[in-house]
Amino acid sequence: MNAVSALRVFVRVVERGSMTAAARDLGISQPAVSKILRDLEGHIGACLLQRSSRAMRLSEQGRLLYQATSGALSTIDAAIEDVRGGSGSITGDLHIHGPVCVGERHLSRLVFDFQGRHPAVRVSLTLEDRAINLIEANIDLAVRVGRPEAQDLIVRRIGASRRLLVASPDYLARNGTPRSRRDLARHGLIVSTTILSRQGTVTLCRGRSTTEVQAHPVLKTNNPQVLIGALEAGRGIGTAQLLLVADHLASGRLVRVLPQDEVRASELFLTYPSTKFMRPVVRAFIDFMVPALRSVEGIV
Repeated sequence: MNAVSALRVFVRVVERGSMTAAARDLGISQPAVSKILRDLEGHIGACLLQRSSRAMRLSEQGRLLYQATSGALSTIDAAIEDVRGGSGSITGDLHIHGPVCVGERHLSRLVFDFQGRHPAVRVSLTLEDRAINLIEANIDLAVRVGRPEAQDLIVRRIGASRRLLVASPDYLARNGTPRSRRDLARHGLIVSTTILSRQGTVTLCRGRSTTEVQAHPVLKTNNPQVLIGALEAGRGIGTAQLLLVADHLASGRLVRVLPQDEVRASELFLTYPSTKFMRPVVRAFIDFMVPALRSVEGIV
């Protein structure tokens, strides 16, 4: 293996913080990664990584080498993909992170559509409802609910995801239909954990006017499919993102409750580490994904 290829392995190990994770990303065995690093250290004549049974950290020489080469390798990769892109071909690996609520139905569909246009693109799509360090996790871009707090990220607002009060016709037939916000206290609420305040309230919006309504949920969940399943089963009135229940409302499986009110919307953002070394495949997917997500019913 030549020096440049060995440096790529070294950089990937540093960014992933694990030889095993780097080996998985690179499609080679962990022993092969270990041997490449030993050979690189022998070639340079310095210890780059200090290893123990519990941890691995950069030596001072390793830190200097990483700082000197990681950006250069990114520039080389971007240049190669620019040349490929100039021939009309978008290729390469794409690592995407997103929340389950948007990812299962919409982000995954956009990935499939993008790969249909660019079959040579390989995608790793991770869906989970937590924020991660994009650089450490080797993520090219992430969709997030709520503005990221990290100062070292590029942040673009995608839009706001509308939230409605909905229930099944069967539940309302058995329990009555609320006519006012006050009537909600008599009903079981099914809510996403992300919308409850620390005081246990839900914010209802009517135009520009907002009101905090005390919630006494019969079910709180961080999983959108669990929430929708409970609503369809007639367990209560729920706070659901329109992008998840638009089809249910159109078919009549769910109906709006207090249609003059909406639950405070959740803002969606796109984040990525930098535009300086952005590879063409990442830029192409962003250009494809952002307008497509903004066109989803329920995102405004």
